[in-house]
Amino acid sequence: MRLVVGITGATGAIYGIRLLEALRGHADVQTHLVVSVPGKRTIVEETAYAAKDVEALAAHHYDNKDIGASIASGSFRTAGMVIAPCSIKTAGAIASCHSDSLIARAADVTLKEGRPLILLVRETPLHLGHLKCMVALAEMGAVILPPMPAFYARPKDIDDVVNHTIARVLDRLGLPQTLVAEWRGTNRPGQGEPGA
Repeated sequence: MRLVVGITGATGAIYGIRLLEALRGHADVQTHLVVSVPGKRTIVEETAYAAKDVEALAAHHYDNKDIGASIASGSFRTAGMVIAPCSIKTAGAIASCHSDSLIARAADVTLKEGRPLILLVRETPLHLGHLKCMVALAEMGAVILPPMPAFYARPKDIDDVVNHTIARVLDRLGLPQTLVAEWRGTNRPGQGEPGA
């Protein structure tokens, strides 16, 4: 299966990197990566990776200005697209069908073809314009999956926090993952009961 991955300039470049690393373990997944110019800067600012090292994690990578790339057409069949992280600028472009970049165009194609589009929107706090943008995207069929830590798994470090979100993305795509164990419920006496 082909999967498109976008990395934009919002903080949290490690989410896109970890997703690409996790997908490399799936022999049947072919990744198609687009990194925006601000995304490349964020990779350098936030991680020990160079942009070219991140591009090397994907089977194919494209320039964000290349709106003639294969992933810009609905006839190029994919299993969907994940933008990790997704800036509010990118989310706004997708919500308004403003497809002047390859990331926005590929996302628009993903929606119009009825394929899964998962957006790891990174912004806080959110004002009403941000919220309306995300509502519009959800109404269009996108999955809004902001990276939010879950503490019930008792994360020990940043990797645990990042892995939890990427596990949720892989679960949403129907791909097996071993990053995070499935929640089996609370099994300690007195835990999870109302008023406990």
